[in-house]
Amino acid sequence: MKIFGRKPTFTAWLGIVIIAIFVVIAIFAPWLAPYGEAETVGDTWAPASAQFWLGTDNIGRDMLSRLMYGARMTIGVALLTTILSFLIGTVAGLFASIGGPIVDQVMSRFVDIMLSIPQLVFALIILSMFGSSIPTLVLTIAILDSTRVFRLARAVSMNIVVLEYVEAARLRGEGNWYIMRREILPNMLPPMISEFGLRFCFNFLFVAGLSFLGLGIQPPFADWGGMVRESGRAISFGLAAPLWPAMMIALMTIGVNLVVDWILSINARPSGASAEM
Repeated sequence: MKIFGRKPTFTAWLGIVIIAIFVVIAIFAPWLAPYGEAETVGDTWAPASAQFWLGTDNIGRDMLSRLMYGARMTIGVALLTTILSFLIGTVAGLFASIGGPIVDQVMSRFVDIMLSIPQLVFALIILSMFGSSIPTLVLTIAILDSTRVFRLARAVSMNIVVLEYVEAARLRGEGNWYIMRREILPNMLPPMISEFGLRFCFNFLFVAGLSFLGLGIQPPFADWGGMVRESGRAISFGLAAPLWPAMMIALMTIGVNLVVDWILSINARPSGASAEM
């Protein structure tokens, strides 16, 4: 089986399997979870048993059920944030590349100002002012992350816009929208697809980090970063409660990076290289 015209390596298949498992759990969490997302079903920090496979959390909720619902919330928010940031950043980068030097300079200097402020500090300020609702969280992270996407999209499209087939499209009288959509965008997809995986990892960890600080996804919704914070004290009692969500965060990050590394290796191969791996 070939994906992107290449056979996946063993490590790529491993990453694909990890991602697929988490996606299935996220989609079917209400049917797979033995208990409700916020349902108190046992004693505080009960050990693993036949009834509670991974034990319970700080208020007696089933850890396994919370992990399943947490996959839906954490992965879903990170994915939505990454998609929105790419829409904003890619469109802005394309406009900067074909809009002329004044448009490019104005947009680039604005992005430089945004990048000069530490992203975590900026996010904490915005979320402290406007609250940590999911729409606010998604929009805040997407806007901040779009500055990174803009820089890559602008750099890639700047290299494409000077090529002969783009000049030929201009000579035919094609407008900027046509050139962006039909000439530049299709030819900048390979590096942007790789960047999408990397930005997803960053946003995934960023969402989990904000939840750990108490400014991300709010209770009663389950998310892995918040679960680490809520069960952190269990370490003092020798319990593994906070280790389970931390392990899920690590596994998801590793899975995505394995696939991204494979995609990057495809893009880096010379055109004459064999299609077999």
